[in-house]
Amino acid sequence: MATDSPESLMTICTDFCLRNLKGTLCYLLDNEVLKLHPDIFLPSEICDRLVNEYIELVNADSGFEPHESFFTLFSEPQSTRLTRLHLREDIVQDQDLEAICKQDLVELYLTNCERLTAKSLQTLSHFKSTLVSLSLFGCSNIFYEEENLGRYNDTDCLVNPSRQILSRDFSFQGFHHLRFLNLGCITKGVDVEMMVRPLVCLKALNLSGIQMNDISFLTQWKDTMVSLVLYNMDLSEEHIRVIVQLHKLRHLDISRDRLSSYYKFKLTRKVLSLFVQNLEDLVSLDISGHMMLENCAVSKMDDELGPSSTDPSKSSITPFRCLKKPLQFLGLFETSLCRLTHIPAYKVSGDKNEEQVLNAIEAYTEHRPEITSRAINLLFDIARIERCNQPLRALQLVIAALKCHKYDKTIQVTGSAALFYLTNSDYRSEQSVRLRRQVIQVVLNGMESYQEVTVQRNCCLTLCNFGIPEELEFQYHRVNELLLNILIPTRQDESIQRIAVHLCNALVCQVDNDHKEAVGKMGFVMTMLKLIQKKLQDKTCDQVMEFSWSALWNITDETPDNCEMFLNYSGMKLFLDCLREFPEKQELHRNMLGLLGNVAEVRELRPQLMTSQFITVFSNLLDSKADGIEVSYNACGVLSHIMFDGPEAWFILEPSRQEVEERMWRAIQSWDISSRRNINYRSFEPILRLLPQNVSTVSQHWATWALYNLVSVYPDKYCPLLIKEGGLPLLVDVVNMPTTRQETKDMARKVLQHCGNYNEESMDTLL
Repeated sequence: MATDSPESLMTICTDFCLRNLKGTLCYLLDNEVLKLHPDIFLPSEICDRLVNEYIELVNADSGFEPHESFFTLFSEPQSTRLTRLHLREDIVQDQDLEAICKQDLVELYLTNCERLTAKSLQTLSHFKSTLVSLSLFGCSNIFYEEENLGRYNDTDCLVNPSRQILSRDFSFQGFHHLRFLNLGCITKGVDVEMMVRPLVCLKALNLSGIQMNDISFLTQWKDTMVSLVLYNMDLSEEHIRVIVQLHKLRHLDISRDRLSSYYKFKLTRKVLSLFVQNLEDLVSLDISGHMMLENCAVSKMDDELGPSSTDPSKSSITPFRCLKKPLQFLGLFETSLCRLTHIPAYKVSGDKNEEQVLNAIEAYTEHRPEITSRAINLLFDIARIERCNQPLRALQLVIAALKCHKYDKTIQVTGSAALFYLTNSDYRSEQSVRLRRQVIQVVLNGMESYQEVTVQRNCCLTLCNFGIPEELEFQYHRVNELLLNILIPTRQDESIQRIAVHLCNALVCQVDNDHKEAVGKMGFVMTMLKLIQKKLQDKTCDQVMEFSWSALWNITDETPDNCEMFLNYSGMKLFLDCLREFPEKQELHRNMLGLLGNVAEVRELRPQLMTSQFITVFSNLLDSKADGIEVSYNACGVLSHIMFDGPEAWFILEPSRQEVEERMWRAIQSWDISSRRNINYRSFEPILRLLPQNVSTVSQHWATWALYNLVSVYPDKYCPLLIKEGGLPLLVDVVNMPTTRQETKDMARKVLQHCGNYNEESMDTLL
C-alpha cells in the first residue's frame, strides 16, 4: 500500500508564501513593484527554495501568476542570500540575472533559457569569485548580442533597427573556483577552447551537441578532470587519443542519438579496450546509440552459461573482462550489447527489459528529450502488454519527464499514453494521493499546451482512471474549463468528444451546487446544447448525444440558474426535436425527462412549461414503457410539480387539468412498486415539498409512491436520507390529512413502517 505522508512544513510554507507574496513576505511599491518587508532576513536555504519553487510553479501551474519583479526581491545580500539556483525555460530573462548579481552564487544551472542574451554573460562575471558549478545547457541565444543600427529614413521609419551578432570575446578568465561546467547545445561558432582554457581547476565538462574536430586542449586537465560528456559529438580516432589521456576520468559519456545520420565514427572493440586499460578510475560509461564496427561480444553459447552476472571476468562484452570491478553505470541504450546476459555494471540503460528502460528514462530525461521519448515509448509497450514490476518508479519518472519537457510534443504524446496504463486500477492501491495529484497536474498541463488530437485523447483517457469527481476536485475549475475548450469545436474528433462529454457528465454528478453553478457560468449548458444541436443536424443519436443530456440532467439538479440557462438557450425546442427525431431511444428519453424534472422543480420557471404543446408531450410520455418505468415516472414528476401550482396556474385549454390528472393516476397505478431504479437522489427536498398539501392529490400520491419505492428497494441508502431530511413527520401529516386519498395514506403508512423497521435493525446492529 502507498503511504500518504504529508508534505513537509517547508514545502507547504514555501508554496503558500509564493502564492501570497503580498500577504506574507512582500508589499507592493506604487502598486507595481514587489518589495521585501524591511524587517525580513532570509538565509540561503529558504531563498534558494523560494526561487527554485517559483520557477517550478510558473512552469507547472497555469493558475500561478508570475511576477515581473520577483527576482528583485533577492537583489540585496543584506536581507537575502542565494547560493544554488536551478532556472529553466524562457521564464528567465537578462534582467532577472542582473537583479541578483550581488549574490555569491555557488551553483547556477540555466537550462533552455532561450531569452537570455550576451547581457547575461556579463552578469555571470559578477559570480566568478564564488561560482563552482555552472550550466548554460540549451541557452541558445546567450552568446548573441544585439547590434543597434538605428537610423531613420525620410518617412521617419526605423530601418533595420538591430541584428544579432555572435559575442566572441567572453571567456571564463577569473572563474578560479569553477569546477563543473555544462556548455551543452550552445550556439554554433562559439570558440569553446578559448572560453574554457582559463579554468585551471576544471573537473567536469559537458560539450553535448557541439562539433569539435580538435579536443586536444582537454589534456590540460588530464590530472584533474573526472567527468566528460561528449554526447552527439562526431568522434574520430584523434578524439579517442585525447580521451584516453584523461586518466582520472570517473564518468565518460560518448553516447549519441541513433537516429542522427551524420555520424561517421564506429565504436570498436579496440576503443573499448583502450578505455578499460587507460581509464582505471572509470565507474560510469555511456556508449548508447553507437554502431559496433566489430564484434565485442563473446559467443552466444558462452553468453548463456549460468544466470546473469555483473562479475567482469564473466562479461559478455569481451573488452570489459579486464575491468577490476563492475561499473556503477553503463549506458547501452539502443545498442545490441544491452541484450547480452552478463553485463559488468550495477545499473544499465538499454531496451532489453523494464529495468534498463527505466534507467534510460532516469539518465536522459533532463537534457535528452529525443532519447527520453523513445525510452518512454518502450515503457508504454511494457505497461500495455505486461504488468510493470516497478510501477511507482515508472510513474514518477514519466511525471518528471512530462514536467521537464512541457513543450516537447513527442514526450507529451508518449508520456501521456504511458500514464494511462500506469494509473489504471491494477496499480491504484500502490499510489498515494499526492502521486496521483501530480499525475493530474501534468495531464492538465499537457491538455493546456497541446491541442493535438493524440495528446488530448491520451490525457482524457488517463483522467478516466481517476475517481470522478473526488480525485479531480482539487483542480475542479481547471479540468472543467479544459474539457469545455475541447468540446467547443463541435466537429471535434469523435473519440475525444465522447470521452470529454463522459468526463463532463461525471464531473457534475455528485458535487455540491456551488460547483454546478460555477461550471454553468463557464458555459457548460450552452456547450452541451450545441453538441446536441450538432448531433440532431447529423440525425445521430450516439453516446455523445446521450451523455450530453445526462450531463445537463446532472448540472441542473437543484440548481435554478442552470435550469434557467437551459430554457434561455432554447433547450425545450431541442427536447421536442430530439423526441420527434429519435422516438425509440429509451435512454435518451429518460435523460431528457430527468432534466425537465429538475426544471419543473423551480417554481419561477414552471410557467414556461405551461404550453399545450409541452403538456401534451409530457402527458403522452406517461404511457411510455421505455427504460422500465423511468420515462413515465419522470414525465409524471414534471406534471406533479406543475399540478402543485394549482388550477389558477393552468392557463391552457387543451389538454385540460382534469384529463392530465386522470392520466397521471392511471400511470402511477400501472407501475411496479418493486422496480429497481436507474436514478440517484442526493436530496428528497423537491419530493417532500409535494406531501403536505391539498392542492393536487395526484402530486401528493406521486411523491409518496416515489418514497415508498426507494425506501423499500434501497432501504440502506434512502431510509437514513428520508429520516435525516425530516420526511417522517410530513408522512404522518399525509396520513392524518382529511383530503388525502386512502391509497396515498396506505402507502405513506408503509413508508413509515419501513423506516421504523430500518431504525430497529440499525439499533440491533449497534448493540
